[in-house]
Amino acid sequence: MNGIVVALVGLLLCFYGIRSVHLGILAIGFGLGWEIADLFNASLWTLLLFALVGAVSAWVVTSLVFRFASYFIGGLTGAMVGAKLANVLQPGANNWALSMIVILATCVAGAFLADKFRARALLWLTSIGGASMVLSGVGRMSDSLEFLVHPESGAQEVATTVIWIALSAAGWFVQRHLFAERLGIQRLAVDNRPDPSSRNGGWPNG
Repeated sequence: MNGIVVALVGLLLCFYGIRSVHLGILAIGFGLGWEIADLFNASLWTLLLFALVGAVSAWVVTSLVFRFASYFIGGLTGAMVGAKLANVLQPGANNWALSMIVILATCVAGAFLADKFRARALLWLTSIGGASMVLSGVGRMSDSLEFLVHPESGAQEVATTVIWIALSAAGWFVQRHLFAERLGIQRLAVDNRPDPSSRNGGWPNG
């Protein structure tokens, strides 16, 4: 059941994240809390607690400093991606120091990219972050898929990475096509209308 919940939140973020900034923030905070707790094989209730605290904290902080929302959204999503990346890059037991370095690095990179590229960065970050949550959820549904959460060999690391990239690309494609107008960019299909990329500074509303 916990795997299904995480996978559903991940799908929401991966394929629908840019539709609503507020909904995206809640999903990002949920995923960040879950991924950090999951680094250390926490119990189900601890995972859910971290996830809920992350969701509420992310929404409150972003609401209080909405002027700098792009930094926080990008940073939070980058941190979530970093937590999953730390899991994938460390077969077996995870090292706390290395995990924090990876999370901090992706957090800073996500914040910078979101502030500089706005909607386009948010599109990629929600797709990649949502895909990481889907893998974490699906990996908990069956023992045979557990490698998606904690890969134990080089082959499993490669397989997890390939699946992650493919799902992220699918999320990007769907969001890029369905929500082009909300992003202020043209659709992937041929569109003769002028490019409204300057609208709202390239950042989606709502």
